[in-house]
Amino acid sequence: MVRGRDACWEHCVLVDATRQKVRCNYCHREFSGGVYRMKFHLAQIKNKDIVPCSEVPDEVRDLIHSILSTPRNKKASKKPKIDRVQNGPQNSSSASSGFHANNARSSGQHGSTCPSLLLPRPSPSSQPPLDDAQKQKHDNADKKIALFFFHNSIPFSASKSIQYQAMVDAIAECGVGYKAPTYEGLRSTHLEKAKSEICDNHKKLRDEWRETGCTIFSDSWSDGRSKSLLVFSIASPKGIQFLKSVDISSHADDAYYLFELLDSVIMDVGVENVVQVITDSATSYARTGGLLLKKYPSLFLSPCASYCIEKMLEDISKQDWMGTVLEEARTIARYIYSHDWILNIMRKFTGGKELIRPKLTRFATHFLTLRSIVIQEDNLKHMFSHADWLSSVYSRRPDAQAIRSLLFLERFWKSAREAVSVCEPLLKILRVVDGDMPAMGYIYEGIERAKLAIKILYKGCEEKYLPILEIIERRSVQPHSHLHAAAAFLNPSIFYNPNFKFDANIRNGFHAAMWKMFLEEKDKIELTKEQPVYLNAQGALGSEFAIMGRTLNAPGDWWAAYGYEIPIMQRAAMRILSQPCSSYWFKWNWSTFENLHTKKHNKMELEKLSDLVFVHCNLRLQAISQNRDGKCKPVVYDEIDVSSEWPTESESSSLLIDDSWLDDLPFDCRSTSSTYE
Repeated sequence: MVRGRDACWEHCVLVDATRQKVRCNYCHREFSGGVYRMKFHLAQIKNKDIVPCSEVPDEVRDLIHSILSTPRNKKASKKPKIDRVQNGPQNSSSASSGFHANNARSSGQHGSTCPSLLLPRPSPSSQPPLDDAQKQKHDNADKKIALFFFHNSIPFSASKSIQYQAMVDAIAECGVGYKAPTYEGLRSTHLEKAKSEICDNHKKLRDEWRETGCTIFSDSWSDGRSKSLLVFSIASPKGIQFLKSVDISSHADDAYYLFELLDSVIMDVGVENVVQVITDSATSYARTGGLLLKKYPSLFLSPCASYCIEKMLEDISKQDWMGTVLEEARTIARYIYSHDWILNIMRKFTGGKELIRPKLTRFATHFLTLRSIVIQEDNLKHMFSHADWLSSVYSRRPDAQAIRSLLFLERFWKSAREAVSVCEPLLKILRVVDGDMPAMGYIYEGIERAKLAIKILYKGCEEKYLPILEIIERRSVQPHSHLHAAAAFLNPSIFYNPNFKFDANIRNGFHAAMWKMFLEEKDKIELTKEQPVYLNAQGALGSEFAIMGRTLNAPGDWWAAYGYEIPIMQRAAMRILSQPCSSYWFKWNWSTFENLHTKKHNKMELEKLSDLVFVHCNLRLQAISQNRDGKCKPVVYDEIDVSSEWPTESESSSLLIDDSWLDDLPFDCRSTSSTYE
C-alpha cells in the first residue's frame, strides 16, 4: 500500500503495509483495509464493523465527511487546510522509530470512549450549509445546553447517552414555542409513563422467553458491616431487564428467606421460561440453591463464570515466581503513573497506549498491565535511554534508577513473558464471558484450550504445568457443570470440529442436562430418537448452508435455522445456547440502591423513588442492548484480542440517583405514620 496525497493521511499512520493496517491518530484504534476504511472511522460513519472515532476534532470529521461525499468521477475541490493538533502524532516514519508525538486530545484518556452508549450524531456536512444567522442560533443553542450542564452540575458523560441527541432532535422538531416538561410533570406524569413503557416492553419479551429461555441474576452487595442488598434482573438474548432490589440486611444468612425471594421472582417470570439462576457463591446461597432445586428440579444453578476465572487468576498469582513478576510490573506502572511528566513522555513512546486497565476486575487488571508492559518492552527501554529522559531531573533519582535497572533486567522479561503466556488463554475466556452475549456454548472449550496451551508452553514438563492445571481444575469444577457441558456438545462449531476432542465428561454432562430439562417421558423418547440426526449431521443439519453456518452463525441462530427436523433437541439447544455465563460485565452502582433502602421514606416517597430507580436501571440496560442490536456473533478464540476494549470498560458508570425532589411532595403524602423501616 503506497501512501498517496489523500488528506486522511494527515490523521492516521501506517502500521503494517502488508496487511494494510492503519492507526487513528486520535483514539489509536487500528483497522485493516487501508485508508479508505479509516475515512469512515474519522467521519463518524458506521460502516459494517467500523467503530466511529470519538476523539476526532469536529473540523477533521467534517473535512473527511466532505471528501467521502464528493463523487469520485468529479474533480475534488481544493482541500481546505486545517491546523494540526498541537503535539499531534507525526507520520509513519516517526511511528517506526518508536517515538510517537503525543496527541493532546488522547493524553490522559483510556483508549476510546464507549461506543455502546453513544448515539451517532449526524454530520453537519450532511445538512444544508448554515448562513451567519443560522450559525449564530446554533452557537447560542450550544451555549444554552452547556450552561444547563454547568449550572446543574450534570456530569459531562451524560452527553454520551443515547437519549441525549434523541432529546435534542425531538425538541427541534417541535419548533419555536415548545414548553419543556415542568418540575411537577417530570416527577409524576412523565415518570409514570416511562415506567409503564418499560413494563410493556418486559411483557413483550415474555413471548420470546418461551423460545429462548432466560437467566435470573441474583447479585448481592454488602458494606462489610451491617448493610446487605440484593438485586434481581433477567437476561435473555434481547438484553437484560432490572426487576427489583431488596434490603436483606437482617436476613443475609437466612437460606429460607433468600429462597422465598428467589421463588417469588421465578414465579413472576414463569418457571417454564427460566433455564438457570446465577447467584452469589456464599454458603447461604448454596443452601438456597438446594431448596430451589427441590421445588424446581428442571432448573440449573450456576455460579458467575467471570468470578470463577478471576479466582483462577488470583490463585495463579500466589505462586512465588508469578507473584514476584506481577509486583514488579505494578511497581513499574505505579512509578510511571505517579508523575504527570513521566506519564506523558511514556505515552509519546507508546503511541498513546496505556499500561493499566483500571475498569477491569482486580487480577485481570494485574495480568493485562503485565501484558502491556511486555508488548511495550522496546518502547519502554527506548524511553529510559532517550536523551529527553536522561536530561530530566527524574533520571537522577534513586527510584527512577531502580525502575530503569528493572527494565533492563533479563530475568524480569523472561518471567514476564512466561506469565503472559500462562494467563493469556484464561484472559481470552474472561474476555468472552465479560459481556451480555450468550457465551454458554464457549466456556467449556475455552477451559480445555487454556489447559492445552499451558501444556504446550512447558513442552510437557509436568513439574511446571501441573500446579497451574490443578488450580484451573479446582476452580473449574463449578463452571464445568452439566449445563456448560451440554452447551459445548450442542455448539456446532465445536461438536463438528475434528480438532476438538469430546471426552466422556461432555457426553455424560449433555445426557444429564437433557434428563433434567425434559421431565415428561414422551419428550425423553423423542430426544433419544433425534440424537443420531445431530450426531451424524443428517438432513438439514448436513446441508451445505448448515455446514457453512457452523462457524459463521452464532450457535443459537444455527439451531434456529437448521434444527427444525429435530424439534425437541432444537428447543433444548436454543434455550441452553441463548444464556449468558456471567453477571460481572454490568456493574451496578450500589449507591443507587443503598440510597433507596437506607433512608427512611414514607409510602409515597418510597414508591416514587422505587419507580425512579426502576426506570433509571432499565434505561441504562436498554442502551447496552440497543448497541448490540440483538445480534450475537460466533466466537473464534484465535481472533480474540484481550488488549481491545472490554464491555466492562466501555459500559459507563451508572449515575447517582438524586432524591431531593422527594422533599417537595405534598404534605398530605408525608405522614410519618406510613414510614417504612
